Amino acid sequence: METKQKLVTTKIAIFQKNEVRKVIYNNEWWFSVADVVQALTDSVDVKQYIKRMRQRDLEINSYWGTICTPLEMKAKDGKKRKITSANTEGIFRIIQSITSPKAEPFKRWLAKVGYERVQEIEDPELATKRTRMLYKAKGYSDGWIEKRLRGIVIREELTDQWQERGANNKKDYAILTAEISKATFGVTPNQYKKLKKLDRENLRDHMNDFELIFNMLGERATTEIHRNENSQGVSKLKSDAKAGGDIAGGARKELEKKLGRSVVSEENYLEKKEKEKQLN
Repeated sequence: METKQKLVTTKIAIFQKNEVRKVIYNNEWWFSVADVVQALTDSVDVKQYIKRMRQRDLEINSYWGTICTPLEMKAKDGKKRKITSANTEGIFRIIQSITSPKAEPFKRWLAKVGYERVQEIEDPELATKRTRMLYKAKGYSDGWIEKRLRGIVIREELTDQWQERGANNKKDYAILTAEISKATFGVTPNQYKKLKKLDRENLRDHMNDFELIFNMLGERATTEIHRNENSQGVSKLKSDAKAGGDIAGGARKELEKKLGRSVVSEENYLEKKEKEKQLN
């Protein structure tokens, strides 16, 4: 189902602190092409610049209708108008066609990212090392990082099983994930995100140790049930997901009785870091 489009005006530091309009469309950010080009060229006539750019780069011109989509945004006169927009991938492709010194750092960064991706294909351990470094740079503890990375592996094993056994699209994955979450925590992932006051952030990046552990238990149990019963088809996978989640949910409830408090927490990492800043 297409996500309802909503207007969001913002300033994006990555574009030299120039104001770049963006909206959510199909559950991802889309940016005003004119704003991005303006920020990276300082052109006095951005429309003419884009026209010449398309004439110069025949490939991007031929795919322009695929890369770009007219989306409703607030125009300079304050009225809502259809503005040519592109998602992150499309914007990066457009930046490659911009002949401006301001665009060069982005081109070098894209080349670096591409090179790192090739390295990770040749040596998958590099991807894990880089992920660990990113979490470390954000301030996560070593213990939390190890649990998070282990959770990623368990999740990948589970989705591989789903794909092999008849769940082959994002909608199926979302249904099965929600089934495990409801049985494990009593809430769906979307309800969990609302509880933690999250928007588009990754829910698992805002779980505490216990939440990560029970999440892993529910998903790992589900994987093993699939294998043990040789489950096939979304309907059977769904019942397995509930069974796996029930195992984790039962363990969670037993722990909560001993602790005298709920494991399901409203706290998220963003709020935690903000509190730490205020204390310091």
